[in-house]
Amino acid sequence: MGSPTPAEGQRRPHAVCVPYPAQGHVTPMLKLAKLLHSRGFLVTFVNTEFNHRRLLHSRGPGALRGVPGFRFDSIPDGLPPSDADATQDIPSLCYSTMTSCLPHLLALLARLNSDAAAEAGPVTCLVVDGVMSFGYDAAREIGVPVAALWTASACGFMGYRNYRRLIDWGLVPFADAADLADADGGRLAAAVAGARGMCDGVQLRDFPSFIRTTDRADIMLNFLMREAERLSLPDAVMINTFEDLEGATLGAMRAVLPTVYPVGPLLLRERSEVPAGSPLAGLGSNLWKEQEGLAEWLAGHAPRSVVYVNYGSITVMTSSQLLEFAWGLASSGYPFVWNIRPDLVKGDSAVLPPEFAHAVEGRALLTTWCAQEEVLRHDAVGVFLTHSGWNSTLESLCAGVPMLSWPFFAEQQTNCRYKRTEWGVGMEIGGDVRRDEVAATIKEAMDGDKGREMRRRAVEWKEKAVKATLPGGPAETNLDRVVNEVLLSKNKASVA
Repeated sequence: MGSPTPAEGQRRPHAVCVPYPAQGHVTPMLKLAKLLHSRGFLVTFVNTEFNHRRLLHSRGPGALRGVPGFRFDSIPDGLPPSDADATQDIPSLCYSTMTSCLPHLLALLARLNSDAAAEAGPVTCLVVDGVMSFGYDAAREIGVPVAALWTASACGFMGYRNYRRLIDWGLVPFADAADLADADGGRLAAAVAGARGMCDGVQLRDFPSFIRTTDRADIMLNFLMREAERLSLPDAVMINTFEDLEGATLGAMRAVLPTVYPVGPLLLRERSEVPAGSPLAGLGSNLWKEQEGLAEWLAGHAPRSVVYVNYGSITVMTSSQLLEFAWGLASSGYPFVWNIRPDLVKGDSAVLPPEFAHAVEGRALLTTWCAQEEVLRHDAVGVFLTHSGWNSTLESLCAGVPMLSWPFFAEQQTNCRYKRTEWGVGMEIGGDVRRDEVAATIKEAMDGDKGREMRRRAVEWKEKAVKATLPGGPAETNLDRVVNEVLLSKNKASVA
């Protein structure tokens, strides 16, 4: 592992890390920031003020301190003040970060640089989320190198990168709202030939979900198209994946972008480089308080006997869908752990009827949030019912756990397609959600022939992920290249 070691009298390099302000982006960026710190960097980790308050609430003020050379800071997100303990409205957040955050980041960088006599010293590089491209502009303005971290899958990126083609071909936006229904024989089921970097037989339904609009001016359609195209601007692009899993897609990325460095799975690199129990390992990213007692509950169950259910930090559903999932889980007969965020149900609280609690008494644990990596690594977990976000996908693959997917939005639909047809580790639950289908799919995944094959493939991917992240392996080598060839390439740490 190549670590920058300043000569006597020189300051350490100082990286400012800027994640997109949602849980699924903060988590991998914090892992990467820890790896940079372990390589000798001073780190300033920049959340939005809203998420910084949530992190203080969930972790406690003391949990964000105590690591010399690693500090947290914040900038406004441009949205109205809110005390809600929930992910903000995504279209509003995307538009606001794109249009209002650059001056706030520049002001923060100026403050850090004016305080050059302090421990952190002047900023020497930026590491910016791949959908926070104003950070590239900020780096250029102050004259330091900048690397992007694409926190999603490579297949998801190529899905976004094809947006302009889909528009040029007249496939997007849709002419009629009725075409947005994801039904057999519907418009979304149409195969798309000539989509660069996508798997054979890809359908419109498999592209990231923001194409599902009748409005050419749709905020999310245009935001993701813009950010995917601006990913050519940073000095390097790191991506949280590995070559064995997405090699062909990474090749397509490299055809349209400057050098792309797969540095994942970051969760395995973090385990390798950041000692358990160290202050650095204690820096957590969960924006909700984690429920305790899961390990003890899981320990009382046989290997591969428990269904773990979590739809991530953004997915919302109707009360009807919640009930269908609930009764499907109850009918499956398996014990289960289910994370139910307070904001999981659109416009209402997520409340289940007393008769459901009675039906699953003694074999269900309902939580609000948990340390998911640890849960998935437990021998008792047999399958993961997930929204198919990329962090959840990697955590499940690294644990050798097959998945049932109910994709909600963004590139979750693309991840779901690849898990089913390219990687052999997943099955899909229909968007309408019917309790009988939920129960039958769980039973097949837990004890059927399809489930056994999925588990075999998941274990194979686990082994390949571990191999990619071994000391001296490609993940470490690629990160060292970014550090030495990009982040330390200009504006070397100055003499104090």
